[in-house]
Amino acid sequence: MPAPRKPRLAVFKFASCDGCQLSLLDCEDELLAVAERVEIAHFLEASRATARGPYDLTLVEGSITTPEDAERIQRIRKASRTLVAIGACATAGGIQGLRNFARASELVSYVYATPEYIATLETSTPIAQHVRVDLELRGCPISKAQLLELLGAFLTGRRPNIATHAVCLECKRRGTVCVMVAHGTPCLGPVTQAGCGALCPSYNRGCYGCFGPMESPNTAALGASWESLGATRSEITRALRSYNAAAAGFRMTSDAHEQEE
Repeated sequence: MPAPRKPRLAVFKFASCDGCQLSLLDCEDELLAVAERVEIAHFLEASRATARGPYDLTLVEGSITTPEDAERIQRIRKASRTLVAIGACATAGGIQGLRNFARASELVSYVYATPEYIATLETSTPIAQHVRVDLELRGCPISKAQLLELLGAFLTGRRPNIATHAVCLECKRRGTVCVMVAHGTPCLGPVTQAGCGALCPSYNRGCYGCFGPMESPNTAALGASWESLGATRSEITRALRSYNAAAAGFRMTSDAHEQEE
């Protein structure tokens, strides 16, 4: 009797730094177990050997920034039974989403000697603005633990257990003293989705918002708290405009502060 067919895994990259793909390679011992359970059909970060779809599970890193990207993601979606956007670039436009607050066509002329050869979109947008996405993994980069949870859930036919609460809960769980309360350090933890293990607060630094806005972020109230600590509207705007600048939960407040300046 022939062995059952292994699920086919594909990993694709758009505009990004490759960090989220490296999170999969960094799984080390766990990656060997994953490789035994799936057929890695397309993963250029790991191997130049590729196979055409259909794919059972597709992980997509990076944001859509060019007309070619917009066409290619449509083809990938058609070839994928389940498509998961991984990382801040794929889920919120990434650091390159800062172009959304300016005119990309003007920025190109500052950077390139011959801008007429550059084909780019005016915005950097997440995958979900172009195709249907079955699940998103947040982070810059994504959490290794959450990635393994996703793969384990896929292989066992269940929905992955991915946290949607704030980083503050992670601080409580690990016994980290609140940097805002104890030291008056501005922190995005109250409005940022968990997943990093509250890494920065554990080193007495404020959260930078790598995992993007939590389920219901009250960024306006957090901004008022920052102001009480001495932060300016400009500083609040810059803090919200980083890895997840284009995420709706952050952009609304950053735009409001910018208009008030």
